Amino acid sequence: METLGFLMDGFGVALAPHNLMFALIGAFLGTLIGALPGLGPANGVAILIPLAFTLGLAPETAMIMLTSVYAGAMYGGRISSILLNIPGDEPAMMTCLDGYPMAQQGKASEALAISAVASFIGSLIATIGLILLAPLLADFALTFGPAEYFALFLLAFATLGGITGKNPMKTVVAAAIGLMIATVGIDNTGVQRYTFGTLELYEGVDFIIAIVGLFAISELLFFIEDKAGGGKEKMAVNKLTLKWADIRNILPSSLRGGVLGFIAGVLPGAGASLGSFIGYTLEKKVVGKKGYFGQGDPRGVAGPEAGNNGASSGALVPMLTLGVPGSGTTAVLLALLISLNITPGPLMFTQNADIVWGVIAALLIGNFLLLILNIPLVGIFVKLLSVPPMYLLPVVTMIAFVGIYSISNTTFDLYFMVAFGVAGYIFRKLEIPLVPIILGLLLGPEMEKNLRHAMDIADGDWTILWDSGLAIGLWVFAGLGLILPYIVGPILRRRMRVATGTGGPEGD
Repeated sequence: METLGFLMDGFGVALAPHNLMFALIGAFLGTLIGALPGLGPANGVAILIPLAFTLGLAPETAMIMLTSVYAGAMYGGRISSILLNIPGDEPAMMTCLDGYPMAQQGKASEALAISAVASFIGSLIATIGLILLAPLLADFALTFGPAEYFALFLLAFATLGGITGKNPMKTVVAAAIGLMIATVGIDNTGVQRYTFGTLELYEGVDFIIAIVGLFAISELLFFIEDKAGGGKEKMAVNKLTLKWADIRNILPSSLRGGVLGFIAGVLPGAGASLGSFIGYTLEKKVVGKKGYFGQGDPRGVAGPEAGNNGASSGALVPMLTLGVPGSGTTAVLLALLISLNITPGPLMFTQNADIVWGVIAALLIGNFLLLILNIPLVGIFVKLLSVPPMYLLPVVTMIAFVGIYSISNTTFDLYFMVAFGVAGYIFRKLEIPLVPIILGLLLGPEMEKNLRHAMDIADGDWTILWDSGLAIGLWVFAGLGLILPYIVGPILRRRMRVATGTGGPEGD
């Protein structure tokens, strides 16, 4: 009953007219960003963070808008998958297998509508799971001491690449780079580290600048390199003839995919890519010879779409309750919370209950908004896909630069953002993932603080780090997180390549 009361309070926050308006704006922009091949939810949220600062939004409003962008981008990824056979993001890869054949058969509208309904069901299941599980996990997390938190952060780094990641060693390198950047500035004892006498570095590197540079600016550079010029041809979408029988046919697939996706989102290292893959493969096994997967089976669209949307909401559970992101996009949202002077973790449910439950309620409302947007307005998103990047680039660049300048009003931050953008471009060329860098930058200070605190308590005795059953369990899971990518990863990637004809995904 207590949870229900908090949820009602959350609806009071989410249904405020200005919050509802920004939820709608976020859902629309998110769907558009998700539909653009290659951008994905993490880039989309990173690009729009400066907009939140430029508009001077309240913390709960900013989180509601950007969470809606996240949810919208997960919805939008299916549009280019179905119409172009190009996944809008990696989790949408499995949707291509049956979505594109449906479009080729003149059933593009049906495929888009089915995928929207499945996305809605998957996200709804996961949001309900978030409501039920998050408070319990937050209460459990209150028993954590500094040693347990240190082990938890190690677990986050160990599972960062996910079991479907291509190169676990590059993930470790990226995390090390992030931790190195996190050491810049004045530490807890008042010692300057790597400031080089530069006043702007005394407070360390602003992770919002790093995020916008690494994600948004590097993406712009890739746009210039690969996609500058004309846009995509306008695609014809047939008149929708979806019947209730068609929706009833995909309901079991959507329910199964949503549950599996939620579990994949909550588990460290799994993510939306694995959620969509499991959702698809389970449907093939359940339906068996009765299905025609790979040839335009609607259940082959519903399963993975419910899976990846379920995983996106599931990934919010560890972020809100433990302060550890469950995906790349939640790492970006974590950075936003920290920049707003809000400490994610179990205490957030008491100290910032209005924000937590406002965001959760907004997710529920956003699901209905996205369903309404994605069925009747899909033609608009299709037309917007044809806008040439040469027109999109200046707008995105302007938002990024104005937003970053509005945070500190110094040109130094702009130069720093561009430098991070160039670095991000180089890292991506070298196939070094960006999310571990961000996570190292975010969690590094907290990790160091908890290590110092544990050492102070134990008078320098290192055994305190594995002195409790909980800490030992976290260390064991961290070890498994480092080993499993080498054992399970190649098998899963091989199966994904067989299924899609492409390389394996790395996560959302």
